[in-house]
Amino acid sequence: MDPELEAFIPLFPRVNLTDPVAERKSFAEIAAAAPPPDTSNMEIEERTVPADPQVPVRIYRPHLAQGAIIWLHGGGWVMGDLDTEHPWAARLADVSGAVVISVGYRLAPEQPFPAALDDVYAVLTWTAEHAAELGIDPERIAVGGHSAGSNLAAGVALRARDEQGPPICFQLLNQPALDDRMETWSARHFTDTPWMNRDKVVAAWRHYLGSAPPSPYAAPARADDLSGLPPAYIATAEFCPNRDEDILYALRLLQAGVSVELHQWPGTFHGSQAILSAEVSQRQVAELGAALRRGLSHVGK
Repeated sequence: MDPELEAFIPLFPRVNLTDPVAERKSFAEIAAAAPPPDTSNMEIEERTVPADPQVPVRIYRPHLAQGAIIWLHGGGWVMGDLDTEHPWAARLADVSGAVVISVGYRLAPEQPFPAALDDVYAVLTWTAEHAAELGIDPERIAVGGHSAGSNLAAGVALRARDEQGPPICFQLLNQPALDDRMETWSARHFTDTPWMNRDKVVAAWRHYLGSAPPSPYAAPARADDLSGLPPAYIATAEFCPNRDEDILYALRLLQAGVSVELHQWPGTFHGSQAILSAEVSQRQVAELGAALRRGLSHVGK
């Protein structure tokens, strides 16, 4: 474990997701205590995407930005909203120079799969249809997120491919949850890792899937065919239950002819990039921004 990160482990709350309502409140309090981001170099706009039901979004628009990313918060599909994600969405807009469209998707277990995915797909469609109004290039729309959010990004990329939906130019997947089967070495052995461990991942999947049979749109690792998907940047943490399924997904994308950049961060754990005082966390955040810049700039080249 990175020594700078290890010092913070006793301060991390023990979350087990047995009571989603209580965990949401705690998660919101943690997020509210984070230092506010510097948003002086961007415009921030609240919008509502017409869908059934409507989907709230918060748009972060740096000056001279053209490309955009539909950004999806983490929280095990049961926690998080536009406010808890505000520091991260603003930071991503700042370090990447891209328009960030943060999505307030519906949460499980009250609204299990496919509610959140439907919300994200509605935002993707709306963004493509209103690109001129939003001041972005319709050929430079990426999807991405952290943890459960990057699961939704990978799922919506599969759905957009299959349904000939709006073109997605890039996937930014940070420590994604991709496989509900929990059969990899890291998923089986990381039972006491900080913040995210096997039991918590199992509970998150149970809340998200509800009574629905697992499908590739819910668990992208179940997809038989990964060809024709957008290029991807996948980041993994060494002490994260999702680590091995993420690496395997990256390899399968490569074998399917999809361009992939895979970054395995040694000494880190799931969500540890939130410890911004650590040097490795600063590098992780900077690299996410740089990867998004690269992904948006390569379109059409």
